Amino acid sequence: MERTRATIEILNDLILINNDRIKGYERAISELTPGDTELKHLFTNLIGESHQFKLEIATEVAAFGKDIETGSSTSGKLHRTWLDVKAVFSGHSKRSVLEECEFGEDAILKAYQSALTQGILPAYIREILIKHQPILQAAHDKIKALRDKALSQ
Repeated sequence: MERTRATIEILNDLILINNDRIKGYERAISELTPGDTELKHLFTNLIGESHQFKLEIATEVAAFGKDIETGSSTSGKLHRTWLDVKAVFSGHSKRSVLEECEFGEDAILKAYQSALTQGILPAYIREILIKHQPILQAAHDKIKALRDKALSQ
């Protein structure tokens, strides 16, 4: 029973961080200039990935007969508040948007790694999360490369 409760808590935490990722990229899209169509397309795709990941994880929570988290994490809300304050002083440059996106990608990678290293999750759920990891890592690497490129311009 305790293992099931811990599994559900871990899965709901991952749902929350995927919600944070969705909100973060929606916000990033709103901060881009109209000419940033390539980034808007990328961010839209990353939002779609998180919706898919969230659905896969939520299906497992529902299979346990438990409630699925629908909000965002406290740390995600705090981060977005910090971004509001930072934007007042630094504006919404492409570089600053990408820096914040990279921060979010770091956070989701850490959350998945933490979930997998706890040794609590059943093998079939671990497989789902392990399948998500290379996709998340590729997104992180893409965002980081774009951020590095923006820094050099």
